[in-house]
Amino acid sequence: MRRRATDYRRPVRRRFSSWIWGLLGLFLVAALVLFVVHHHHDYRVEQPVEENTKAKLVSSEGLNFTEELSSVTSFARQLSDQMTLAKAYVIIAKEHNNLQLAWELSSKIRSCQLLLSKTAMEGEPSILDEAQQIIESLTALIYKAQDAHYDIATTIMTMKSHVQALEERANAATVQSAVFGQLAAESLPKNLHCLNIKLTIDWLRSSTIRELANENNNSPRLVDNNLYHFCIFSDNVLATSVVVNSTVSNADHPKQLVFHIVTNAISYGAMQVWFLSNDFKGSTIEVENIEEFSWLNVTYSPVMKQLLDAETQTYYFGGFQEGEAKFRNPKYLSLLNHLRFYIPEIYPLLEKVVFLDDDVVVQKDLTPLFSLDLHGNVNGAIETCLETFHRYYKYLNFSNPVISSKFDPQACGWAFGMNVFDLIAWKKTNVTARYHYWQEQNSDRSLWKMGTLPPGLLAFYGLTEPLDRRWHVLGLGYALNIDNRLIESAAVIHFNGNMKPWLKLGISRYKPLWERYVNHTHPFLQDCFIS
Repeated sequence: MRRRATDYRRPVRRRFSSWIWGLLGLFLVAALVLFVVHHHHDYRVEQPVEENTKAKLVSSEGLNFTEELSSVTSFARQLSDQMTLAKAYVIIAKEHNNLQLAWELSSKIRSCQLLLSKTAMEGEPSILDEAQQIIESLTALIYKAQDAHYDIATTIMTMKSHVQALEERANAATVQSAVFGQLAAESLPKNLHCLNIKLTIDWLRSSTIRELANENNNSPRLVDNNLYHFCIFSDNVLATSVVVNSTVSNADHPKQLVFHIVTNAISYGAMQVWFLSNDFKGSTIEVENIEEFSWLNVTYSPVMKQLLDAETQTYYFGGFQEGEAKFRNPKYLSLLNHLRFYIPEIYPLLEKVVFLDDDVVVQKDLTPLFSLDLHGNVNGAIETCLETFHRYYKYLNFSNPVISSKFDPQACGWAFGMNVFDLIAWKKTNVTARYHYWQEQNSDRSLWKMGTLPPGLLAFYGLTEPLDRRWHVLGLGYALNIDNRLIESAAVIHFNGNMKPWLKLGISRYKPLWERYVNHTHPFLQDCFIS
């Protein structure tokens, strides 16, 4: 067989040329050099870190425990941070039924807590050997937890669910706190209850006091429009006494003041005895019983019919519902609270009165209020829309066309508590009839919930004259940081809110402003408050 010619033979595979082998060798040498340099660099970096840590530990010897915890270089801070992370992994481990890991983490957490407690008690920085041993063992467990697939995403989701659960518990606690605060505000303290009982016993025993009360209630001064008339509707003897006492104490001519007090049958005797047995600088004081107002009945007054309605009673006292604790106050179901809309009927011969709530304190002479020009309006009151709330839409249901078609939701609200009423203008505009109309419209509570301010905003809409804000300062029953200069300049300060000054939960900063007008020398008061 003939061999092919040389030119036609299959070419033999060539081996790598020498220059390729040289290049590969160069790469290997370079990689070796880089590895050695990197390893040497790591070793050299380790030493300064250790020395730096020791140096920082030494420099923290002068720190107290709080300062040590706030220092990012201290072992106490490292222990605290790792303990926080470990607590999160304990929760996750339990949820994944890894009880062994959860137990190990809990054990190390207790060791951290013991060491930190010891450090705090001794007032010295954490010891290197003790802290480092716990840090290393806890770090190993945290790595173990991470290896068990408790990654960052899992941790975040778990923590989010726990944060949400805590928020729900916090919200529930807030609602419960509001309910308890409301219950505390509604309850009559034992010392005030004691005072009422002692005064009522005196009323029942003494015919002389009853005769004197009848004489006072027939005084011609009660209808003299040349005098200054104030009305207070309350069943709280001591609170009413403070209102009267503070008013006469700051009046330029207290003998020209006349106070018209209306209370209920339970407090009537106690109220009479108190005001007949105390000196109020010659001012005239009349006490009346609301149950003797025969004209105030379910036929005439829609609100009286609603207050006696079984459905209303069930709604407001059939169990607390979230967000409605503030509406479940007995004062909202007390007719005394609604008497302010019947002032012309109670005092038909008077032309102008100043209405005072029983939770106010008067600090200046109020007689200039009677000479204010109300420009034909019925109600003189301070506006409250300069606050963060108190506009009409905050009180009324503007989703109801009955409200939205007749009122401006941004209209400025005003305050009950210290109001000047022109009773002549009241009768001309028939405000009481307007009040009755809106009460009938709200029989199903669709326009507002409860209280007297919402119907007052409707009945006096367009009939309210704004007064200087210094006449009446609000918020002493709930706000903790009212400016002292504002309080000092106020003619009337108002303890509106649950923290009344006669309760233990009253704000201690404001209590002296109220207590200075309490007659502590009265024997009944001394007996009840001491016992």
